[in-house]
Amino acid sequence: MLKTLYTRFGLSENVYEMLKKAIPVFIIFAALAAAANSQPPPREPVKINSRPAPKPAVVKGEPFDKADVKTMAAQCVALDTEAGLIELEMFPESASESVRNFLNLSATGLFDTTTFSRVVPGFVIQGGNIWTREKMTAQIDQRARRTIPDEPNKILHERGILSMARPTEPNGATTNFLFWLIPHRALMAVSRLLAE
Repeated sequence: MLKTLYTRFGLSENVYEMLKKAIPVFIIFAALAAAANSQPPPREPVKINSRPAPKPAVVKGEPFDKADVKTMAAQCVALDTEAGLIELEMFPESASESVRNFLNLSATGLFDTTTFSRVVPGFVIQGGNIWTREKMTAQIDQRARRTIPDEPNKILHERGILSMARPTEPNGATTNFLFWLIPHRALMAVSRLLAE
């Protein structure tokens, strides 16, 4: 039938014989090409002097991460400023996470060499801005971005009270704190509402 098909189109007997020999050769080449493509890809060469993979950084716990309220209440923080020593009493029973954050920042020395970045006479003194430190590292930068939850309580924002400075969005306090120099009536009203 193949012979008739080719002769019908005017192919000579020589072409027919040539095709008869070429088709098996073509099939062999196709089989070899398929076999070559089915082999696994060559392996990457292994470096003889390869370096060990870097170990992931271990995040160390801070001194007061697991402290209970009683342990934190026993702490007193002293800020040594150019204007003199400021001693602070903590109230962890009212704001445990804020106190824990403040104690950890103090104990790890992150407040060292920071400045009071905002002083408004007769109103407020704000400090704790870690970016005012003399020396910054990537770890300090990362720690300075850690936020703490809002903790509404019954402590009023009166003269001498230390509070965490908070942005307008909730749960956004980081390291900044402030001392009230006069009672802050608006915040006192909000504190009363939230604590009740």
